[in-house]
Amino acid sequence: MKYFLFLTLYSFIQAPQPPKFKELFNGKNLSGWSVIHGEANYKVEDGQIVGTSKYGTPNTFLATKKSYKNFILEFEVKLSEGLNSGVQIRTTTNENYKAGRPFGTQIEIEDSGRGWAGGIFDEARKGWRYPLEYNPKAKNAFKKSEWNQYRIVAYENSIATWVNGVQCANLKEEAVEIGFIGLQVHAIKDEGLAGKEIRWRNIRLAEITADDFREIEMVAPEVSYLKNTLTDQQIANGWKLLWDGKTTNGWRGSKLSAFPVKGWEIEDGELSVLASDGGESSNGGDIVTLEEYENYILEVDFKITEGANSGIKYFVDTELNQGTGSSIGCEFQILDDKKHPDAKKGVEGNRTMGSLYDLITADGTFYNPDLPKKKYVNALGNWNRARIEVRGDIVSHYLNGCKLIEYNRAGQMWKALVAYSKYSKWTAFGERKSGHILLQDHGDRVSFKNIKIKELN
Repeated sequence: MKYFLFLTLYSFIQAPQPPKFKELFNGKNLSGWSVIHGEANYKVEDGQIVGTSKYGTPNTFLATKKSYKNFILEFEVKLSEGLNSGVQIRTTTNENYKAGRPFGTQIEIEDSGRGWAGGIFDEARKGWRYPLEYNPKAKNAFKKSEWNQYRIVAYENSIATWVNGVQCANLKEEAVEIGFIGLQVHAIKDEGLAGKEIRWRNIRLAEITADDFREIEMVAPEVSYLKNTLTDQQIANGWKLLWDGKTTNGWRGSKLSAFPVKGWEIEDGELSVLASDGGESSNGGDIVTLEEYENYILEVDFKITEGANSGIKYFVDTELNQGTGSSIGCEFQILDDKKHPDAKKGVEGNRTMGSLYDLITADGTFYNPDLPKKKYVNALGNWNRARIEVRGDIVSHYLNGCKLIEYNRAGQMWKALVAYSKYSKWTAFGERKSGHILLQDHGDRVSFKNIKIKELN
């Protein structure tokens, strides 16, 4: 009996204790908070923080005076129809960065048709990190014109979100940051939206440890930006790095037996093709994987410079086109659409960013008509993510999580497309069962990282 009581007492003592929450809002006033950046109004009413939209002012934030790193944040929010909002976490300001505009992770609050409430955006910096195109099952979690319960978990590189009990996002960030919590009143372009409200209540936070984080179950698809590193989940799911972040292992020049001796640079975990004369494969030349691949999902993060042109090619046959110019294969176009003249060439934009070069124009609104943009391209100086899925003859392009094109590379439709393109002179173009993966040298500086592949059965 004594032994049983000891075990019972020991088990009780060792049982994990739930995190201790504290109220960030006292329900009476804005003590502990301050308004920064914009001129929208915040007030306290009926135990709620009320933010009111204002025409002619930039995004405004009600920020905590204290900074947080590892925590669980919970709150309820009610959004007037037509508005967009968000809650900043791990956010900061710098007077030398965009005139002191806040930048950092934002958890999306919206009731639009695109359904990205609970997604993760990086305010004034990196752009979308986890649009709900990655997790479409969560798109209906947010309830229009009702109170919605949010739960946000941030621990080291992990950021996860829930809306009304549905997990929306499961993100692994490259950097671990610390910063304030901020309630956003978004800028409005329609004067008719002025005076509309966003309401928050029951705002509480618990700072957490590794033990607390281990108790949290993740069910949403994982998206990782860890630099040239695979997560345990990615390894278990069959992902492999195509570039190790340090060496030239696994790659060679497309017209060489070894890696080019000039024209490419490896620095700080980035693989960069160097600027030269803007010519196609006229400096260091294209590089290709040593291996050929058949069915797979390929992800590549890339960063362009102003006016740059490059591409990711696949089904590449390096025996073709041994003369000047690039090796031949299907191409995910990488381009500064605003500054490079190629954007206006071809047919109806089929040489723009994310397109199947010279064949099919990238347009994400075809797959989600509620997207306000045809494609989400992050600003110069920031990284974008290309994803190419090859499942036999069916191939898809994605940019920053959003599907841009899907095509069948077999049959008469494909042959007709090729016949009216620059590839018409290459017999059975795009019909190879397998091929090399290529990063293009087009004479402009473009950088790559996080190059990984998952081969499919």
